[in-house]
Parts: sequence; structure tokens; C-alpha cells
Amino acid sequence: MRDLQITLSTATGPLHAVRGISFEVGMGETVCIVGESGCGKSITSLSVMGLLPKKADVRAEVLRFGDQNLLKLNERQLSSLRGDKLAMIFQEPMTALNPVYTIGDQLTEPLLRHRKITKREAYALAEKILEKVGISGAARRMQQFPHQLSGGLRQRIVIAMALICEPKLVIADEPTTALDVTIQAQILHLMKDLQREFGMGMLFITHDLGLVSRIADRVLVMYAGQIVESGTVAEIFDRPSHPYTQGLMQCLPSGVRARPGARLGSIPGIVPNLVGGIKGCGFASRCPAVREKCRSSDIALRAVGGTQAARCILPPEEVAGLWTETSGLEIER
Repeated sequence: MRDLQITLSTATGPLHAVRGISFEVGMGETVCIVGESGCGKSITSLSVMGLLPKKADVRAEVLRFGDQNLLKLNERQLSSLRGDKLAMIFQEPMTALNPVYTIGDQLTEPLLRHRKITKREAYALAEKILEKVGISGAARRMQQFPHQLSGGLRQRIVIAMALICEPKLVIADEPTTALDVTIQAQILHLMKDLQREFGMGMLFITHDLGLVSRIADRVLVMYAGQIVESGTVAEIFDRPSHPYTQGLMQCLPSGVRARPGARLGSIPGIVPNLVGGIKGCGFASRCPAVREKCRSSDIALRAVGGTQAARCILPPEEVAGLWTETSGLEIER
């Protein structure tokens, strides 16, 4: 993906939801997109899948999956990719599963759509994938409806449905948000095991930095429709080089050490309105070290060492101390 821009038409004017982001996902690699709600994470993933409404204006210099230009594919060609080579694990399993069809019917649909096999063969493969995702009594589960299963089981079903055709790329949109911590850890472990087995790339979307530290190879931090920082997990967590990333780290309830009586960190202000566009840095109104240049000029991503890049004019060593005095928190390395 290179220079992706997504504009939505609203009653008050064009909303620039995604503003020129670029990245790639390699085979067997996990790339995490992290950021607060509304920053453009999910709409980016939906553009890859071709699931945005027709009124959405999607433009990019490059939007390619393998050797295929996704922007030039028609609906039939996109449909042949979705569920086969390109799959998505949606955020809420109860709404991702159809309540009036059995688990077996929904699991076998991708196989019957993309593979030349009989229904009996599809059911046999579906039972095997259920066993892979840790669901016992697969034959019985195939006859059940989504409302008869727990949240953890439904999430495993959604994962099984995404992986049943052994895709090359899986997009996981906050797949563990509605699960408790124990089930969440099991699901993450399962996804990493299946990723290694199938050799697939994974684009993982979340706002949970704790999850990012455990599963990601590379991290993209998004804010107001832009990537404000990118790098490996070690680079981002050891040396956050954008004020927004540093602020997120200070908000963590775990992985930090609070002085007695100190408050949990927070980022003041609100996300800017993306209708009509933004001049200068999108984080300028909330940044504790904003300069005049930040408000008047567009800031480009610049290398700050290794593979890390940040959309900020401040040197990394100056960013490191921005929030410490106000939050009372010190990040544990």
C-alpha cells in the first residue's frame, strides 16, 4: 500500500478518513496497526478487502496484493479473492456470524465457493479446522447455531472461517476485544500457531499496546488518518519518537511503574475534526511541545534510527521526556 487516501462524503463536507498512508505486509509477518478509536484503522483494512461503500473515494498510488492491483479489480474478481487468498477476522463474532444458519453451513461456504469439492468433503475439512482451533466435539458443533455458543467459541469459529481456505493474508480487526483475559491469551496463541503453520501474513488491528508487544513484528501507530510512527516492536516500545506514541505508553496501566499517589497518564484534548482537512500536524492541538511550524506546515515521516520513522520535527531524545512530569509515570524497559 502506498499513499492510500480515503474520503467519505458527509452532510458537512468531505471527511478525509485516511490521509496518505503507506506500508506492506510480508509472508509470515505480523504488522500491527495501533491507535485510538476513529483514527482510521478499520477503514484501512476494509479498503484492502474492497468492503467500503461505493460512495467512498478510495485512491492510492499502489494498492496491491501479490501481483494484483486491487483498485482495478471488479466486484467479481474481488469476491474470488475474499475468503480464499485474502481473509478477514471481524471485530464482533456475534454480528460476523449469521444467526439463522448453522455453524456447519457457514464454515463450509468458503470451501464450496472457492474449492471444487463436494459438500461432504467440505464438512470433513470444516471439522478438521474446528479441531485445529481447539474446539472439541466438532461434528456436534457443526449442527449448532451461533447463539448456542459462548463468546470464546464464536470467536474461534470466526477464526476458523477465515483460515479454512489457508489464505496468504489475514486481516484481524480487534478480534479479542469482547473476550476475557484468559480466552484472549488462548486466541492470540492459537493465531500465532496457525500463522506459523500456514506461513500467512497478518495485519492485526488493535488499540491494546499490551497485545502489540506480544504478537507484532512491526508496529504502525495511527492518529487522525495518518501513520505518525512506524518501526519494530523493540524500537517503538524502547524509544517512542512521536509525542502521541509516548503519550500512549504513559497511559498503560501495566508495563509502567507509578510513584505512590501518582495518577494514571492521560492525553488531554480531543481528536481533531477530519471534515474539510487538517493543516499542519494532526496532533498539534494536544501536543505539550507544539511549535508554530507544527500548526502551519505538513510534517512528513522521517527516519529516526534503524527502521523507525516518526512524523515529528522534535528529536527523539526531546520526545522521551514530554509526559513524565505531568503523568508521574516512568516506563519500565
